[in-house]
Amino acid sequence: MNIGIVGCGNVSDVYLQNLKRFDAVSVRACADVDAERARAKAEHHAIARACTMDELVTDPEIQLIVNLTPPKTHFDIALKALEAGKHVYNEKPLALTRDEGRRLMDLAASKGLRVGGAPDTFMGSSLQTCRKVIDSGVIGVPVAASAFMLCHGHESWHPNPGFFYEAGGGPLFDMGPYYLTALVSLIGPIRRVAGSASSAFPERTVGAGEKQGQKIAVQTPTHIGALLEFAEGQAGTLTMSFDVWHHQLPCIEVYCTDGTLSVPDPNMFDGEVRVRASNGKTWRKIGSTHGYAENSRGLGVADMARAIDTGRPHRASGEMTFHVLDVMQSILEAAREGRHVDVASRCARPARMPQEMEFGQIDD
Repeated sequence: MNIGIVGCGNVSDVYLQNLKRFDAVSVRACADVDAERARAKAEHHAIARACTMDELVTDPEIQLIVNLTPPKTHFDIALKALEAGKHVYNEKPLALTRDEGRRLMDLAASKGLRVGGAPDTFMGSSLQTCRKVIDSGVIGVPVAASAFMLCHGHESWHPNPGFFYEAGGGPLFDMGPYYLTALVSLIGPIRRVAGSASSAFPERTVGAGEKQGQKIAVQTPTHIGALLEFAEGQAGTLTMSFDVWHHQLPCIEVYCTDGTLSVPDPNMFDGEVRVRASNGKTWRKIGSTHGYAENSRGLGVADMARAIDTGRPHRASGEMTFHVLDVMQSILEAAREGRHVDVASRCARPARMPQEMEFGQIDD
């Protein structure tokens, strides 16, 4: 499948490096608002041409647009791509609001097109190993889960961190998709949420790059706590923060009827998976059962392309990325309104990856 990349910023390099290794896709063009940056990226990665966004979406050769732009432009670019008859894969989040996400999903359905979206880390070695543990029933069935992502924000290292503190940013919209996607993949969709949200610091200071020392106004909550009720009744807690300097909390734990599963960082493709049975004296490390342990961003794109070709569902689906967006907006609404919010959307748990696949392999 012929692919066009929109957005030639920091994250594009790993996508472009990885997509070369999949037979399912061929990157034919890249575009960016900065024409010179697009030209440089095309030259560096041996892409046939750099072009404008309008040229990319009207190119009859391009079948799938991969949208790696900042969150505030995800909707507009995806909408243009779908209107032009292209499948689209968005970096996270799918869009900034539930209404935008629903409009993309409805348009795609009306045109017989597919929507996909990041993160695809749940398809990697560690989270697929976790999924196998749960599906095997070795520690029973899930009854509850907890997830924590706490740091002091990205401004200390990111050269252009302003969008992390705008609407569509903050720890929930920036990092929440990794954690919520992991939970949905492991347990299933979420039907109701409650939440609280605050911002401890009204502005941030850029700590790296050309903008070092500049101040950033914080326009979105930077510490969010949420209660999650899964569709099958399991309970969950989620804490996302850019206001914490240090902590000793786990990334994710899934509590099952016969033991506990310790899930590594869902922002990564690898990590140590551990279980402790109900009668276990110590934690036991589970060896990896699946491939894609290295940084494999772009795996979801290749899987989507192959799935379109063969007719099967793709794993990093629009339905799941929309559900995660719906959950995140519902958490903020619950925090603002002081009530539980029902989540209307649902999605299927994505199919497990085949075991021990080598990089570049995609199942039919």
